[in-house]
Amino acid sequence: MTNTISSPVSGTVIPLADVPDPVFAEALVGPGTAIDPEGPSTVTALAPVSGTLSSLKPHAFVIATESGQGVLVHLGIDTVELKGEGFTLHVEVGQTVNAGDRLITWDTTPARNSGRSLVVPVVALEADVESLTVIAEGVVSAGEQLLELG
Repeated sequence: MTNTISSPVSGTVIPLADVPDPVFAEALVGPGTAIDPEGPSTVTALAPVSGTLSSLKPHAFVIATESGQGVLVHLGIDTVELKGEGFTLHVEVGQTVNAGDRLITWDTTPARNSGRSLVVPVVALEADVESLTVIAEGVVSAGEQLLELG
């Protein structure tokens, strides 16, 4: 069975190894890729897969698919330190979402002004690197296919 993971935000696809955080760069939480959101200061994060919102913070979320696979999206690096500033949540933990649903609106100005990276890691939790294929390169729009897991 193959699961397609869509890009939660628009931007440029970069290797996970290039994320300026060793937890992500070394794939300690799982394999994936990352998006460098370019352009407007407001970013809308969409659900990359359909499933249940198993974790939700202002700066990050995890969706558990029907097959039990978790997909983590982290908006920026060290953005937890902003204590929610710049993030507007449109969903709640436990909610069922469909791929493409709007989950979080992110005003990147506070993160940018504090010198934080805006890079958005997209990670398949508890997955084998061999089972994940990055199918997008260059610039990707939110909602376009990004990864295949299978």
